[in-house]
Amino acid sequence: MIKKILVIIRRSNGDVLLASPLIQGLHEYYPGAVIDLLVNDDTLGIAKTLQPIRQIQVYSYQWKKLPKWQRLQKTVGLMRALFRRYDLAISLTATDSSVLYALLAARRAISTIDAEPRKNWWKKRLLSGYYVLDPARHTLLNNLEPLRLLGIPTTKIAPTVHCSASSKAAVLVKLQANNLERFMIFHPSAQYGYKVYPAHLRHTLLQQLSTLGMPIVVTGATTALDLQIKAALPVLDNVYDWIGETSLDEYIALSEYSQAYVGGDTLNMHIAAAQNKRVFAIFGPTLLEAWSPWSNALQCNATRSQPQQTYANITVFQADMPCVPCGKKGCDDQLGVSECLQRIEPGMIIAAVNAWLQQEQS
Repeated sequence: MIKKILVIIRRSNGDVLLASPLIQGLHEYYPGAVIDLLVNDDTLGIAKTLQPIRQIQVYSYQWKKLPKWQRLQKTVGLMRALFRRYDLAISLTATDSSVLYALLAARRAISTIDAEPRKNWWKKRLLSGYYVLDPARHTLLNNLEPLRLLGIPTTKIAPTVHCSASSKAAVLVKLQANNLERFMIFHPSAQYGYKVYPAHLRHTLLQQLSTLGMPIVVTGATTALDLQIKAALPVLDNVYDWIGETSLDEYIALSEYSQAYVGGDTLNMHIAAAQNKRVFAIFGPTLLEAWSPWSNALQCNATRSQPQQTYANITVFQADMPCVPCGKKGCDDQLGVSECLQRIEPGMIIAAVNAWLQQEQS
């Protein structure tokens, strides 16, 4: 009988959020079971928004910087916390350490594995079930593969994200203080610079958005990149600079109150899509098949590259270049500049947002 489940997601914020349908599927099929998570510490914030989760175990890459004995102490402590505490362990990460944590945690362990036989032969022998990650398939759908291995049916697939009542109340007070009722979010930042729409283009975009009649709340965190964007942000009528002014929990509440999202392919985009908001997403080199916003209404994502495409409540913009998308981390694949983002004209985005607003007002 399955009473305790561990789900291991040691990847990005987006991976964690897009595991929510898997968690919901497990909860519905094993209604009496508790579900715990193991995540990297830099994704703990989004992990806390998933439900229903009892406990979150954390791994930190900072441990590698510790003296050897301290690093060993941390690792052993995590292993002890996991060892045979669960009836089922599922790893959505193919790394050796993640698979080992799953095998330690439960006698029944399922994991994604690498496609290369030399990397996965031992995993195939030890795991109770496994699947190979399909890079041409959406991350959300790959994350649901464990349900198939367990014989659990899936019906409507919809990521979910939650925030606290206190955050909703605090954000509502701030919105009311600024007389903001109907507004759109403009999110110019991302975790890495190679995903960020260039400054001169985003300033033009923001200036033109400010003339469309709907207030704009500009959002961001307190990272060096976010603060750099904030420092250069133009002062415009109808634009409210909230960069660095909300926690992740508060941002989710803010997004829930909003009418639309305009910005790059980052966690905030997936939050807006999960909430069924109108999404205008600016994509650079990121692979659409794996990371385009998931449409709850159509139960699909974008799979073919084109300069502009709309499916249900989602519009995606890309450069009209033969190399798009390349899947690299910038043109040099070293977190450098993405030339494709330089080729997306603000006017195209403005036209799409304006058409939506005209439709909303008619």
